[in-house]
Amino acid sequence: MTTYLLVHGAWHNGQAWERVVPWLVSAGHEVFTPSLTGYGDKAHLLGPEVGLDTHVDDIVGLIVEQDLTDVVLVGHSYAGLVISSAANRVPDRIAELVYLDAMVPNDGESAADIMPVTQTLIDLATKSDSGWRVPPLPEMPPPAGLFGVTDPADVAWLRTMLSDQPVRCLQQPVRLDNPDAHKIPRTHIHCTVRPDGFERRPVPAVQPNGTPAQVWELPTGHDCMITRPAELAELLLRLG
Repeated sequence: MTTYLLVHGAWHNGQAWERVVPWLVSAGHEVFTPSLTGYGDKAHLLGPEVGLDTHVDDIVGLIVEQDLTDVVLVGHSYAGLVISSAANRVPDRIAELVYLDAMVPNDGESAADIMPVTQTLIDLATKSDSGWRVPPLPEMPPPAGLFGVTDPADVAWLRTMLSDQPVRCLQQPVRLDNPDAHKIPRTHIHCTVRPDGFERRPVPAVQPNGTPAQVWELPTGHDCMITRPAELAELLLRLG
């Protein structure tokens, strides 16, 4: 049995993984899909003090409280920052890091450093009435859609789980100063349908642990857990 811990990205909540979970569970594995502070069942905790460190605490706290080991830690989008920092704190409990169409940081980087377009969202938020709320990105014409989702029914469902992101999440830097974390194997899963202006950093040919990079692709938009759940689960099961 493998333990999968699936971490949602900005603006989403744990419900985003609903279509993937049955495929993993039916294969005999354990799956956790927590909502980060400020989302889903923790929406009432949303506030300007919530940042990247808050979300790292969420994941590390779950791992320790549940005494999870050999975890396949999957981070979607913004959660690439979350899983990187979480692995830095509890590397002995992580079997694999999976960056799912995710930001992949270096030590000391924030979301704005990795994806400069994020700075525009930060600037708009700090000048807004709230001073800290970053609303979800707007729906765009196909194939970009709403986070890569274009089916009208799926778009409607996705809207029910979206909420604002605190600007602090995009400003706080990751901490990657634990050499043991560099030993953890990594897998990158890229969604190939991307809107203009959202460039992805190339994956280095050699990963931090010295092994060749492992990069897989899914021919779909950003929220592949909604649009291609079976195909995503099939890739994740290769790691189990």
